[in-house]
Amino acid sequence: MFGNNSKKNESKAATMPSSSSSSSINTLGAGTVIEGTISADGDIRIDGTLKGTINCKGKIIVGPQGVIDGTMNCKNSVVEGVLKGIIQVDGELNVRETAKVNGEVNTGQLMVQPGAVFNVSCGMGQKSKSSKIASIDQAVAS
Repeated sequence: MFGNNSKKNESKAATMPSSSSSSSINTLGAGTVIEGTISADGDIRIDGTLKGTINCKGKIIVGPQGVIDGTMNCKNSVVEGVLKGIIQVDGELNVRETAKVNGEVNTGQLMVQPGAVFNVSCGMGQKSKSSKIASIDQAVAS
């Protein structure tokens, strides 16, 4: 009776996908402080503090207690905490009502909910100011 169930559970465990796949969600827990650079292929949630750079091929979620002070590059982002610095979001940046965002933002799409603090210079639909300036310089030179 018990032997059959354990064999079934073993076979199910063997067929489950690994949690280290690129679709996994990485987490920086509350109370954790990292200084430096983080690179992630999958999504990442920040509930602690990052002072430095974060490069993510997926979505970055900054929780209500999360802080990023530096540079953030990602595909999409939801911000409920604090962002200070240079923010590059290729897709959608969703700034929730508890968020405080200060710095330079470049994004494809922007949603800012009422109550959010949003003190930025903002560009939409462009990769960065430096690439826009390079394009203008090329057009003037032609």
